[in-house]
Amino acid sequence: MKKTTRLKNMLGSLELEFLMEAHNGLSARIVEQSGFKGIWASGLSISASFGVRDNNEASWTQVLEVAEFMSDCTAIPILLDGDTGYGNFNNLRRLVRKLEQRDIAGVCIEDKLFPKTNSFLSEFQPLAGIDEFCGKIKAGKDSQRDDDFCLIARVEAFIAGWGLEEVLKRAIAYHKAGADAVLIHSKIDSCEEIESFMREWGDRGPVVIVPTKYYKTPTQTFRDLDISLVIWANHLMRSAISAMRQTAMQIYDLQSLHAVEDRIATLAEVFELQNADELQQAEKRYLPATAGN
Repeated sequence: MKKTTRLKNMLGSLELEFLMEAHNGLSARIVEQSGFKGIWASGLSISASFGVRDNNEASWTQVLEVAEFMSDCTAIPILLDGDTGYGNFNNLRRLVRKLEQRDIAGVCIEDKLFPKTNSFLSEFQPLAGIDEFCGKIKAGKDSQRDDDFCLIARVEAFIAGWGLEEVLKRAIAYHKAGADAVLIHSKIDSCEEIESFMREWGDRGPVVIVPTKYYKTPTQTFRDLDISLVIWANHLMRSAISAMRQTAMQIYDLQSLHAVEDRIATLAEVFELQNADELQQAEKRYLPATAGN
């Protein structure tokens, strides 16, 4: 089954589905091996891995290159965090075509202005006009060649301080414009805003959430609300920071590797994630035999 079809089926599933964040090929392989059915290629995490801010300081082509490495080394679908689409409708058209060429299953775009501001950083979050963003959605959908490629519209009105009425107005408009799902984002510590939206949304279409701030909400609550897809949005990147910092500090302080030996991956694990065995087998098949063999 195509990756695009698998992501579309996840959005339409009667069961609650999950995506885990990854930010490079290595973390993408770990997500797949952990049993997840799909990957969230996080803009925040990819930016952080470059050491830059989540304000479109990494260019869209740099993000695309990372996504391509992730796609090449995994068999599960990837949903790219496409920020605002990296510009206007024309930029999004080109992005969609390039994502399809790299076997990326879908893209999520948010209704803020380019360059974007991370949703958890600033109180000032200017939003795009509804008509302009609907045009961007239509352009993205018209550009795809694979009918199952997914475009998800991320509604940032709660983030920007607007109420439920504005969130609903935008979500309904984006759904009518052709979005395959809407992502309703919230930065409060409870699920209250998501619950209020779901009570009014009904069964119009799939809803995606990112419970980074309201993570204490029981997952069963999301099932009871008929949420389609939950994104664990940045947790591999954040756990990697903690682990790398601890290892670096211990090696610096002790001037020895002995103290960290038991809690770091073996080289064999690294080589397995790199699929080194396949290259060794290919060398036996394609390289000439050495003298004496």
